[in-house]
Amino acid sequence: MKALIIDDELDICYLLSGILKQQHFSTRYVTSLSDAEAALQNDPPSIIFLDNHLPDGLGIDFIQFIKSRYPVSKIIMITAHDSPAEHRRAYAEGVDLFIPKPFTKEKIHSAISQVTA
Repeated sequence: MKALIIDDELDICYLLSGILKQQHFSTRYVTSLSDAEAALQNDPPSIIFLDNHLPDGLGIDFIQFIKSRYPVSKIIMITAHDSPAEHRRAYAEGVDLFIPKPFTKEKIHSAISQVTA
């Protein structure tokens, strides 16, 4: 399975990549929404880990773009901005799961199980 990580924090990208590789995922990461758009066109993944606050926009505003063009890709939003309003909006936009930062390896494993079940 393939995963795309969209996060402007490289340490998060490296951490998630390591966790996902232990689960036998092929991983790629990008640090902006514009790079994400290009990555999705070239090789749509099974799972997308999407940060909300990125240099060129909000991940939450990108959910509909992903869902309309790549409906089989599952989206897990990961963000440090963990408010009830953001949860509601993310789910309303079509996110499959919402995980607040910081997260644990176990939380990522559980998230993968939930969205691939």
